[in-house]
Amino acid sequence: MQDTAAAGGRERLNRAKVLRAAVGLADEGGFDALTMRRLAERLGVVPMALYKHVADKRELLDGMVDLVFAEVEVPVDVGWRTAMRLRAASMRQALLRHPWAVGRMETGTPGPANLHHHNAVMRCLRRDAGFPFRMAVHAYNLMDAYVYGFALQEKTLAGDIPAEAARRQEAVVDRRPSGLEDYPYLAEVVTELAKTGFTFADEFEFGLDLILDGLDGLGRLPQPDSTQP
Repeated sequence: MQDTAAAGGRERLNRAKVLRAAVGLADEGGFDALTMRRLAERLGVVPMALYKHVADKRELLDGMVDLVFAEVEVPVDVGWRTAMRLRAASMRQALLRHPWAVGRMETGTPGPANLHHHNAVMRCLRRDAGFPFRMAVHAYNLMDAYVYGFALQEKTLAGDIPAEAARRQEAVVDRRPSGLEDYPYLAEVVTELAKTGFTFADEFEFGLDLILDGLDGLGRLPQPDSTQP
């Protein structure tokens, strides 16, 4: 194995190729299962060849996170509320594609896509929405807390929530002779979800509307010149 173009004309190894391969491996098995040796095997090089492009696994993660940020859309010229809604949905979808990134998006050293993304969101909140600086920071942190928290919950929840609720009901009945009589509101959850079904992903829009409605009701500055970069 080698880190230069192979005898058969294989593409020369570079940082972008290393990062893309690392993201692919992490998507398959999680970041904790990603090792430099496995990455080298995927790329067909010796492990030491990787260190010409990333100093260590920490720098590798920073680059991988930057690729995820590059996938997240922050639309322009659509109104601040629409832009923030689409940005939140785009971030959630990126985290569904790359669940290893949940909890890691705001760590490490930011790359160019990361910096561009954060600047675009602040520009939307400051210039387009007209929030004063401190309020824009509050709004940004609130949106991120919601999106990242939802992604974490989505990552760890059972795929079939009504079935999981029924399983827990059986566990309670087995443990307590009175069954769910001591927990009438939980009993209601179990019975109603069994009737109507439940998809946790549908809750995302509901929570997002609450947050955007709340932000929309806050006092904002007069709209500045929209031609300002």
